[in-house]
Amino acid sequence: MSKVKKDTIEAKGFAIQIYTEDFKNDYISLTDIARYKNVHEPKDVVKNWLRVRDTIEFLGLWETIHNPNFKGVEFDSFRKEAGTNAFTLSPQRWIENTNAIGIVSKSGRGGGTFAHPDIAMEFASWISAEFKLYLIQDYKRLKSDENSKLSLGWNLNREISKINYKIHTDAIKEYLLKDLTDEQLSYKYASEADMLNVALFNKRAKQWREENPDLKGNMRDYASLNELLVLANMESYNAILIGKGMEQKERMIELRKLARTQLMSIEKLNNTGIKSLEDKSKK
Repeated sequence: MSKVKKDTIEAKGFAIQIYTEDFKNDYISLTDIARYKNVHEPKDVVKNWLRVRDTIEFLGLWETIHNPNFKGVEFDSFRKEAGTNAFTLSPQRWIENTNAIGIVSKSGRGGGTFAHPDIAMEFASWISAEFKLYLIQDYKRLKSDENSKLSLGWNLNREISKINYKIHTDAIKEYLLKDLTDEQLSYKYASEADMLNVALFNKRAKQWREENPDLKGNMRDYASLNELLVLANMESYNAILIGKGMEQKERMIELRKLARTQLMSIEKLNNTGIKSLEDKSKK
């Protein structure tokens, strides 16, 4: 099941819903934006916007750039009809007929019509240039806050991982490699580190470098917050298992179980516990 993160921004006293399922692509509520023009019938505002020829051409161009599965033939049919007195178009019909991804229709509580920020800002501009500027201002504020929190949290978990890596290597040196040279030690460290990489990321460091030749650093520099936290725990746990004399194959099985269990637990916490803590901190 996809993870959904919801937020709200504000423009001239109107609350605008935003959600994302992949933490990369936001979708902004056109229904909420439309309330600035018509509080009682926002759906009609969206439909009226979709009747405009310039709107159809803009949406078609956006989908052509971003959506390889966009149905151009159906789009051409809408473009020819757009602007005529008899032409009407709902978000659902646009999505179903053209396989569009820039606009999303959601049902139920908190539902409505949502769109990618590029499209949402175009819609806001059609309603009011002033309203669009306020919308952009608060959207930038939201993204700035997100980036600040992400940077702080990521750096913290990266430092924790580095500290635990020292504990990890000390355990290797103490229990596994007492009689090896410095060069041989370095090979063993790499072997144990790669075991953790496979357990958590499903690939070795060499494989990641081959897949990402243009990226600097290593795969851990591009890990998520959750992955870094779990990695730190895995390093500590592996040090304990090494001290108990467990063979690498057995440790690999245990560490992989730990990685999966903790990642699922953290995701649940992100969806419930952290939100609860944030609510309490506001009181």
